[in-house]
This record gives sequence, structure tokens and C-alpha cells, in this order.
Amino acid sequence: MQTSFEVIDGLLRDAGAERVGLNENIWGDTLRKWATQGLPADDEGNPVSAADHFGFDFSGYGGRFSWEPIPGVHEIVEETEEWRIVRNGGGALLKWWKNKSGTPEHVAFTMTSRDVWDRDYRSHVADDPASRVSDETLDSVRKTVAAGRQAGKYIMGGGRFVWESMRGSMGDETLYIAMIEDPHWIHDFNRCYTDMYKACYAKLFSAGKPDCVRICEDMGYRDRTFASAKMFGELIFPYFAELVAFFHANDVQVILHTCGLTEPLIPMIIEAGFDGMDPMEVKAGNDIYRIADTYADKLMLKGGLDERILETGDKVLIRQSVSELIEGMKARGVRYVFGSDHSISTNVDYDAYAYAVDVYREHMMY
Repeated sequence: MQTSFEVIDGLLRDAGAERVGLNENIWGDTLRKWATQGLPADDEGNPVSAADHFGFDFSGYGGRFSWEPIPGVHEIVEETEEWRIVRNGGGALLKWWKNKSGTPEHVAFTMTSRDVWDRDYRSHVADDPASRVSDETLDSVRKTVAAGRQAGKYIMGGGRFVWESMRGSMGDETLYIAMIEDPHWIHDFNRCYTDMYKACYAKLFSAGKPDCVRICEDMGYRDRTFASAKMFGELIFPYFAELVAFFHANDVQVILHTCGLTEPLIPMIIEAGFDGMDPMEVKAGNDIYRIADTYADKLMLKGGLDERILETGDKVLIRQSVSELIEGMKARGVRYVFGSDHSISTNVDYDAYAYAVDVYREHMMY
């Protein structure tokens, strides 16, 4: 039986694998709920690692650095028992839940023009970018890489890049207006960030390299992409391609994570050189079988199971849906990693997800 590393490496490099891969993103709140439903927990009630418990093929890298223009800023502006408003290192005010998972509400933004970027933030990104990677982070990389290698796992690092960094710094309204009225600012922002990311990853790689990096850039919502393919192609994807080329030069594979509607952008995703893509969000309008029919020979595909099916807890429906999806991917020659089309929320019970994994194991062999 192949190790997890051999399976995922074979899928991403199109070198052959004996089975479909397995991986999932599960909310922390969900795992804590599952610890009361059967997921093993420690003496203090903390859930065990889902990756170890379910046998996921990926393990973490431990290489993180701040994406914010000014690292280390966490100013609590307002707080209640349920939420807090925090100013980040890009001057953005974001409203976060305190006791449950979720994306933040955008409240207000300071970086509303190129003048503000130039005056208050640019130098923090452009000057000595590798200093964002601490000695503690390098130690973490050494330990997690060694542990992953020992376990035979496929080591995956990653995080956001230019698109989500702009959204988190200047907000959607300023971003979209600037893409039309001041594209030179968008290029300058992306140039600085691309140089920063390459410098930080080069420093991380000195302590140990992951097998792949997953770039998380949500570029769509339901039935639409956030910008046109033309705008993405002119202002964003050249920087994607440059970062992918950097990773490939270091023998690191690259997966693009983008929630929302993805299909209109897939030709550019392929042209930029990405090796894989997830999560093919069904409820956003993606047709996973059409994607498979069109691009099976170009990308490893990861995800695609409508998470709402798991929310039903209906084992008949779960068995039918999981088996049809996996067999459908195999029949189309897809290099496939089984998972949901987004992430596993608290609406999913432990038994339902564990059953889906059991069905996966019945159908996982190519």
C-alpha cells in the first residue's frame, strides 16, 4: 500500500496513484462538538487531531508569517460578550465572533487610496520582508517537516496571497474601484507582496520544504466571480504565475484554493501553472462533472462533495452521493482527493462525517 506521500505526490505530478486521496477542512467548533458525539478527546475534553483520527493524507507545514502590511497589530476597538471589533495591520476594522467560527464582518478601512498605501504601509511590506519569518517559525518548520516525513504524510503549507491581502487591507469597495480607476496601484501592491512572499518562503525553505503550498484566494461567490476574467487576467494572475514558477523552481507543487464560482477562471488557473485546485463549491454554481470532463488531464481536483448532503445525516443519501462522486471522478480519469465542497461546519454530526469516510474507503482504489 502506498504511503500518503506517494499517493498525493503521484496525483499532483500525474505520476500515478493506487487510490483516491483524502483530506478535509473541519471547523474548530465542529471538532469540539464532535468530541461530545464520539470523536476521541483528551482528559480535558479537547478533540484529538482529525487528520490522525480519520487518516488524512496531508500534514501541516508549520511555516507561517504575517500577511498584514504591519505585522503584529491587533487593536481591540470594541468588544461585547459575543464579538469584538479589531483593527489589523492594514488599518482594517473587522468584526469577529468570539465564541464561534466564521468570517469577519467588514466594518471600515483606512487604506482607501494609493496615497495612504504609499505613506503608511508600503515600506512595511517592501523593506526587509524576510524579517517576518521568525526563528521560532523556522524551528516549527523543522519539527513539523520531520514529523510529517516520519509519518509518511504529504506536507502542505500555504495561506493567502495578493487577492485576499488586498481585500483584507483595503476592503472590497476600494479594491474594485482601484482595479478600474488606478490599476497601477494594484500592480504596485501586488509587486510588493509577490516579492515579500517569495522572500519569506525562501527563508522558510532554508529550514525545510513542504511538498506543496496551497494558495487560498477566494475569487467568487454564488454564480459569479468577484471580478471579470479579463480583470483577473490583467491584474492578479500574472502574480499567481510568478509565485507558482518560484515554487516549481524549488520543487514544490502548488494547489489553488478558491471558494465560490470557479469555472470561468479555470483556463487561467491552468495557464498560471497550478498543479491542483479545490474545493469546487457546488452550491456556488460549479458543475464538478463538467469540470472533470473538461480539465481532468490538466489539474488534480480536490473536494466537490456538497457539504449540505452531510448536514442531512441521511446515511442512504450520503452513501449514494459519496460513491457516485468518487466513482464518477475515477471513471473520468480524474486525479482526485475526496473532500467537501467547502468545509465541515457545526451543522454536520460526527457520525455523518465518519460514515462518509467509511464509504470513501470502500471506493478509494483506482
